[in-house]
Amino acid sequence: MTMDIIETDDLCFWYGDKQTLFDINIPIKKNAITALIGPSGCGKSTLIRIFNRMNDLIDGTKTTGAVFFNGENIYKPDTDVLRLRKRVGMIFQKPNPFPMTVKDNITYGPKLHGVNDRKELDAIVEESLRKAALWDEVKDRLNTFALSLSGGQQQRLCIARALSINPQVLLMDEPTSALDPIATSKIEELALELKEEYTVVTVTHNMQQARRISDYTGFMYLGKLEEFGRTKHVFDNPDSKLTKKYVSGIFG
Repeated sequence: MTMDIIETDDLCFWYGDKQTLFDINIPIKKNAITALIGPSGCGKSTLIRIFNRMNDLIDGTKTTGAVFFNGENIYKPDTDVLRLRKRVGMIFQKPNPFPMTVKDNITYGPKLHGVNDRKELDAIVEESLRKAALWDEVKDRLNTFALSLSGGQQQRLCIARALSINPQVLLMDEPTSALDPIATSKIEELALELKEEYTVVTVTHNMQQARRISDYTGFMYLGKLEEFGRTKHVFDNPDSKLTKKYVSGIFG
């Protein structure tokens, strides 16, 4: 039986006076890929940013309900948010490598968390780049400026950077929307490999992508979780008429 690594309990969220999430109850399964689908503005990105409290960085937001990570409510007042973000990493829509070398991008996080031994840092660089399927392409270019890499390589570098501090969960917010089909395919293959060791939650507008790579799918509509279940069931035999319309392309 697959264990839930993240669970929400009647989760609600507001930007100022505008409520954008309503009573979300979703189980995120360990070592699986969960895709969140739904029209633009339905709350998908807001939801995954709640899982590592990225929305805290926006003034005037409010969260109610509970979010459990490994059984602990991450919205308790004494939560160590920096430690949480170390364990729940984030990959954004557009590749955002730091304006420094490939190597420095990877070592930035470990150094911030107190790793200073050169051999250990070198090992982390190689291991992270290998896990991100990028090592063979950049092993002779570690001192190259990261922004000189292709878009797909930059996105895999961002994944390697997230892996360098040993997270348990990777949140991916439309990680392939800015990439060409070949780079997209590499990121999809990578996600399938990563779930052996990590839990992956991805937001996508690409129905075929959700069907190809995810184990579970949540369909969101107007800030509510309309349906959640195994991907095959959600796409082939959904419980909700609204889900059926969306996955068949009638709206969205």
